[in-house]
Amino acid sequence: MRGLAEFVMRGRPQALLVGIIGASSLMFAWVSAAVVALVTLRKGTAEGAALLAWLILPAGFLLALFGDPGPLGLILGTAALAFMLRSMVAWQPVLLGAIGVGVISGLMMLWFAEPQLQMMVKMFEDFFANLQTEMPDGQQVPAPGIVTLAGMLGLMNAVTCVLSLLLARYWQALLYNPGGFRDEFHALRLSPQVAVLLTVLMLAVGFYGFEYRPWAVLFAVPLSVAGIAFIHARAAHRGLGVGWLSLFYVFWLVLDPVKMVVIGVAVADSVMNFRGRWQSQGGNKD
Repeated sequence: MRGLAEFVMRGRPQALLVGIIGASSLMFAWVSAAVVALVTLRKGTAEGAALLAWLILPAGFLLALFGDPGPLGLILGTAALAFMLRSMVAWQPVLLGAIGVGVISGLMMLWFAEPQLQMMVKMFEDFFANLQTEMPDGQQVPAPGIVTLAGMLGLMNAVTCVLSLLLARYWQALLYNPGGFRDEFHALRLSPQVAVLLTVLMLAVGFYGFEYRPWAVLFAVPLSVAGIAFIHARAAHRGLGVGWLSLFYVFWLVLDPVKMVVIGVAVADSVMNFRGRWQSQGGNKD
């Protein structure tokens, strides 16, 4: 990864080459998104916008050819978040911006990709119909509808945009400020007002039922990132190794209760500022 970042930062032709290759692929558009973010963070919004203008072409071609807006939405969303981080130098507004990216992505799917969503609904209906025949006692498993699928795709785009931006920030620190990304990520924390508001909005939207749950989870994205940052900071404070963090990610990925605990930790840390207490206590790890 370091070699790729160094190659990209040699000049615009190199960044353009890597960006176009990634943007021309459905699987590696995240690389192009991270490249645009890295150039923006290091060289400024003008240079990032110039690169973005070229990468829109292959991503738009994929949209026209396959009807898949994913690469285009990912590159545009990550670029928007990178512009925010470059100008504000703060993660909280960027993470809130990721919610907007997810909402806009989901709405764009509803407005302009309804045929594709209908095809996906049909596929899920067939799959769940076969699944229900194997369920005991005639249990019903609801198949996602158009609104649910649009929300899921918007959520996926928001999460991938944040991950691409984090990768770009990591690259930037790796090349120009070793160790800087670690310190910055460990300090990532939401304000109490924002954390509580996001929790209320998440619960309020989720209250409308299964169809709107992916839209509700969008409000949990900033909380999840802040919670994971807290876990990393705590692990570093207690001297826990990579193995412990790897085990945490395994549980976080497969167990929904762990995801809820991470969100709860983020809210609690926002209100009580545990990391500030660690710093005031110096070397005390209890």
